Amino acid sequence: MLRQQLQNLQENHRQMMGEELSGLSVKDLQNLENQLEMSIRGVRMKKDQLLMDEIQELNRKGNLIHQENVELYKKVYGTRDVNGANRNPLLTNGLGIGEDSHGPVQLQLSQPQQQNCETTARATKLGLQLH
Repeated sequence: MLRQQLQNLQENHRQMMGEELSGLSVKDLQNLENQLEMSIRGVRMKKDQLLMDEIQELNRKGNLIHQENVELYKKVYGTRDVNGANRNPLLTNGLGIGEDSHGPVQLQLSQPQQQNCETTARATKLGLQLH
């Protein structure tokens, strides 16, 4: 009896794997196809649930990281009070919380301006003449 059950299970397994189908009728093949489709539906539902759970966990972690980033930004750059005055002296670039301090900065090199020795001497002389 156990031997017969084992043979039936092995035959069923081979048929599920697409082997030894030659002796099956159209109705048997249709039943096998329906079983496989139901199995695939179950596998896909489980996979979709796992993916959704993973997406939710990643979103939760992303939100936590974002919140931590905002708090660290506030610690470094401070916050502005109601009047718009900066309450943290570390903020030296004039940017407030939420402003893009990492945006593109355009710099341009220029030649140093030549100072006229006469103008410098006159300014020094004027400074000395004042009493």
